[in-house]
Amino acid sequence: MGSTLKELFRDYRFFFAFTVLCFLLALALLSFLSPYDPTIWFYVPRDLPASSQHLLGTCSRGQDIFWQATFAIRNSLIISVIAGVVSRVIAVSVGLVAGYRGGMMDRFLMFISDGFLVIPLFLIIVMLAMLIRDRMTIVTTGLLLAVFGWAWDARVIRSQVLSLREREFTKTAILSGTGTLELVFKEYLPYITPLAFSTLINNMSWAIGMEMTLSIVGLTNMDIPTLGTTLKWALNYQAILLKRWNWLLTPVVLSVLLFIALYWLSVSISEYLDPRSRVQRVGGE
Repeated sequence: MGSTLKELFRDYRFFFAFTVLCFLLALALLSFLSPYDPTIWFYVPRDLPASSQHLLGTCSRGQDIFWQATFAIRNSLIISVIAGVVSRVIAVSVGLVAGYRGGMMDRFLMFISDGFLVIPLFLIIVMLAMLIRDRMTIVTTGLLLAVFGWAWDARVIRSQVLSLREREFTKTAILSGTGTLELVFKEYLPYITPLAFSTLINNMSWAIGMEMTLSIVGLTNMDIPTLGTTLKWALNYQAILLKRWNWLLTPVVLSVLLFIALYWLSVSISEYLDPRSRVQRVGGE
């Protein structure tokens, strides 16, 4: 484990991503120490500049921008984790069953997967968000995004399982009397886990971006501070025209850092786990 981390930290992308994510997680944890309720307006004077008392100043809603940002990053991360983990469970389950069973089961599951791939997901998500707008909490938002975030990754996992099914160790395990569940969990899952982890990070980025989009068009609970709702309120109060850059740029900068960190984390881990790049590293040494 130590040698793995040491090798990963040699990659500047992993080092940067790890550092940024630790910083953002620290901000999220700080929200539990906040002296302010994030849902209450006008608990501090409006539109104050940055100072020792208010690190990033205050907004036109009478809220401390720094402490609101800690709640925003925490809630956005929670939504992305819910969406990513639940969609990984669906994707891995569908991919394993379709790839291993084959036949009618494979065609049926891939028909459903293809249906999710060809329909305009954004329009469907917007329509469903409009229907359940009054119940759009952090959990329901994450679950809504999870339902639509698994299809492509299920096909990727299925293709990996199809390859594994044709290998000699699968035939040996079947001839030795290994049960289906034991074969899947003991033999296939170690191969699938890195792929599932990589797609988890990508899906988290997608979920954060989708949540911000839904918030900007006003289809989430605007009383819950997220990166999307924070940006939405700044735009509603004409932060650009009034040049309240501290309010506007806070969610923008945090979002950009989060997207870059997640992308580079995914790329660096994927390259590390890729057997071809591993052979190149060994050859270079």
